[in-house]
Amino acid sequence: MPGPYAAPGPYTSPLPGPYGPGGVPGGPGGLGPYGAPQPGTNGLAVASLVSGIVCCLPPLGLVLGLFALPQIKRKQQKGKGLAVAGIVLSSLACLLMALGIASGGFADAWRDFKKGMDEAAAKQSPFDLQKGDCFKVDGKLEAYTTDVKTVVCTKPHQGEVSGAFKVTGFTEWPGEDAIDKIAETRCERINNAYALDTWAVPEAAVTYYYLPSKQSWRIGDRTVTCALATEEEPFTTSLRSDATTLDPHQLHFLTTMNPVDDAVFDEPEADADDDLEANKAWAQKVHHAVTTAGDGLRGHAWPAASAKPVGELADKLDAAARKWQKLATAKDADAFWEVYDEAYDALSTDLDKDSRSALGLTPVPQGSDSSSGSDGGSGSDGGPGSDGDSGSKKV
Repeated sequence: MPGPYAAPGPYTSPLPGPYGPGGVPGGPGGLGPYGAPQPGTNGLAVASLVSGIVCCLPPLGLVLGLFALPQIKRKQQKGKGLAVAGIVLSSLACLLMALGIASGGFADAWRDFKKGMDEAAAKQSPFDLQKGDCFKVDGKLEAYTTDVKTVVCTKPHQGEVSGAFKVTGFTEWPGEDAIDKIAETRCERINNAYALDTWAVPEAAVTYYYLPSKQSWRIGDRTVTCALATEEEPFTTSLRSDATTLDPHQLHFLTTMNPVDDAVFDEPEADADDDLEANKAWAQKVHHAVTTAGDGLRGHAWPAASAKPVGELADKLDAAARKWQKLATAKDADAFWEVYDEAYDALSTDLDKDSRSALGLTPVPQGSDSSSGSDGGSGSDGGPGSDGDSGSKKV
């Protein structure tokens, strides 16, 4: 009679399903549920072929192919054909490269490639322009544009960015005319602060700006980009003269003297015969600016080379202030006209020529005769302080 232990116990049966004996996947010495592993394609062979095709680094493709062949044989992998193809293509590319270097053709191709990349990198949206960037545009400045090309400021260019500001105070699109009106005033001030040595600004320079469009406004664009620009002879140097480019003495001189030119060029449109009081008020404004400038010059410690000419300039300003005071207190239009020319001549550009030269500033206004009167100063026609036409650009 069979013993009690002859019956199979509950734990001796193999588990059903894809497991081997003992429930261990693939059991010891087993092949596993999916059979024997198949050899894959060698990675170096693939890399060799890719390197050979793109021809970027042909020596790399050659080296990878040579390393791949023994690996393929040892590991019984696939990819021998890929490795051989990579070796052949890379060898041909190496040969072509050697010939190109020997003949100079490779250097020319590389220069052309680099030039193309530089030009592509230089092109950008007007939205991306930054203060100090010099730029060119295709066609006319007044035409619509979606991209500009930044250039080194010593190369010919049509404009130079002087700064930017954000339009505020509107809950919805105000229209181009409203923004244009704001931009004209704000950009003129920004230009004046950017080019303090206004005598160095070419006569053809105008206030110019890029405005947000109705479409860009919808996505949050509120920035107006201001610039000095020209439709005539291109600029070939930077027009920037501010605290980043001027020394403390130059900066003090310009910030002291520029208000005089600003006051002079704020002359009323109506002459003394038509509006005497407005012209007398203007003369008083000029008198105040001249007096303030003289005091400002005397209150600064100037370098030895410029101390004498600046001191002489302060004395000339005192004399000019007396003439402008007469103009401001004229009893009638006839008395006003009697002093008018003398007052203007007292502020001729020769007045501060020596001081500017001693300080290393532009001694003569661009496009003007040094013997002329105040015309041609920091507010000369076309300069950043002028009332000339503004160039607006909608992007």
